Amino acid sequence: MHNGCSHRRVNGVTTHHWWRDAVIYQVYVRSFLDSTGDGVGDLAGVRAGLPYLRRLGVDGIWLSPFYPSPQSDHGYDVADYRGVDPLFGDLDEFDALVAAARRLGIRVLLDIVPNHCSSEHPWFREALAAAPGSPARSRFHFADGRGPDGAEPPNNWHAMFGGPAWTRVTEADGRPGQWYLHMFTPEQPDWNWRTPEVAAEFDRILRFWLDRGVDGFRIDVAAGLFKHPELPDSPDPEADARTRDSVNPLAWNQPEVHDVWRHWRAVCEEYTARDGRERLLVGEVSVPSAREHARYVRPDELHQAFFFDLLGAPWDADAFRKVISEAMQDIAGTGSTVTWVLNNHDQVRTVTRYGEPAPGGSGLGAARARAAALLMLALPGAAYIYQGEELGLPEVVDLPDDVLTDPIFRRTGSRARVRDGCRVPLPWSGQASPFGFTSGAEGAKPWLPQPEYFAEYATDRALADTRSFWHLYRDGLQLRSGLPQLGDGTLRWLDTPPDVLAFVRGDGLVCAVNFGTSPTEAPVPGTPLLSSAVGPCPAGELPGSTAAWWIAGL
Repeated sequence: MHNGCSHRRVNGVTTHHWWRDAVIYQVYVRSFLDSTGDGVGDLAGVRAGLPYLRRLGVDGIWLSPFYPSPQSDHGYDVADYRGVDPLFGDLDEFDALVAAARRLGIRVLLDIVPNHCSSEHPWFREALAAAPGSPARSRFHFADGRGPDGAEPPNNWHAMFGGPAWTRVTEADGRPGQWYLHMFTPEQPDWNWRTPEVAAEFDRILRFWLDRGVDGFRIDVAAGLFKHPELPDSPDPEADARTRDSVNPLAWNQPEVHDVWRHWRAVCEEYTARDGRERLLVGEVSVPSAREHARYVRPDELHQAFFFDLLGAPWDADAFRKVISEAMQDIAGTGSTVTWVLNNHDQVRTVTRYGEPAPGGSGLGAARARAAALLMLALPGAAYIYQGEELGLPEVVDLPDDVLTDPIFRRTGSRARVRDGCRVPLPWSGQASPFGFTSGAEGAKPWLPQPEYFAEYATDRALADTRSFWHLYRDGLQLRSGLPQLGDGTLRWLDTPPDVLAFVRGDGLVCAVNFGTSPTEAPVPGTPLLSSAVGPCPAGELPGSTAAWWIAGL
């Protein structure tokens, strides 16, 4: 986006902080587009899809992990932070993708995973072969067990994905030995950031990718990294598993983590000073309050952190107003901007979350998802769109057990909060699976099965239908890019009846959302500039489950 009001001077030239109001598209690489016919999306597929994303109007892309990995957690178990898994291509293909994106004016963010690695990482394999107390083990959290013969875990923590957060190792002499910490799965040992060698290694990793031209990083589990130094028992050891969130205060959000982000920010600023191109750090920060969230985006730390409270809010005017107000007060107050998100690869898609979808993108869930999209794009700050959100894809809720790949299902046996349903490969064209997703021989199957009804959401159909989700997003992005009132800045709430939210941006752009199901009087006379309604939005009226934008006075 090229509007907004925050600028910097580089070599005497004033430039816009691009990230403050950018719209970034999250590419879940294995489900975006498959160029090789093996049923798994890849970097060449992402490169082939760049013109589509340019046409949509996004400012950048965030790529899910594509590093060499055993894929126990779909790449969030990294075995080599400086390479490309052959499943997705190679470094030459990555360089070609970055170059192609730059030609189209699309920035590229990588997903970096500093809280944990793969149990196949060379340093962890070295640690397993080393003796207790060795420097190799100090890079991770190894500890003696409790009870007779150390047969009990060092503390009572549970992993977020189910089960104990500790696994016992067999020592070189064949006897049961120490335990190591993993806050997700045993295949994902947590790094020990209290060992300086770990910080130095990640410094080298950052520079490796910055030297290849990336525009920044999305940081996985950014409130993690440091654990309480004494690793004491938790008063609520199953809280993380129960909520599927990082809420154990002994394992997350330790004060030392802020020193890491200050250093990473300094590294990014070093590169910016060389060429004037700002590199972005955006954190996955799950903390108890907007005020705590704000600490991560102070001027010398992360540029931004995802604000998940909007994603988690129920479809309710008061709930939306509360989370937006708190974010504007606490986060924008730091000088950063709020980073809004409604969907991602870990959450049930909005169309399903807001109400049961109906064929062809109709139904209450779809209407509410369309309205939420326009609301998000009207808010001050940055916005992230998850692939398929612009197609109105619903959650695939009926995947059979035997195709589920989420480690949550593998560890718990429960389908509760399993994430495969939002990761099903995108439909691009045609009437039957693989819907243009894979270009392989006939019969090639996507890594997760696509339901038959995906034909109604395919990209070719969405592009041809001006009433589709895709056109709503594209029109919203075009207006956001062109209107000086949108993007960075502030908002002012308007008085509204119950079930309606309305605010004004800049010198007169009004956004209103009717959370109810019955029409209500619009806060502005005249025909809206843009409406989320599939049908007409009459002048002076705001239909139920609808958002609209007006320029006051028009």
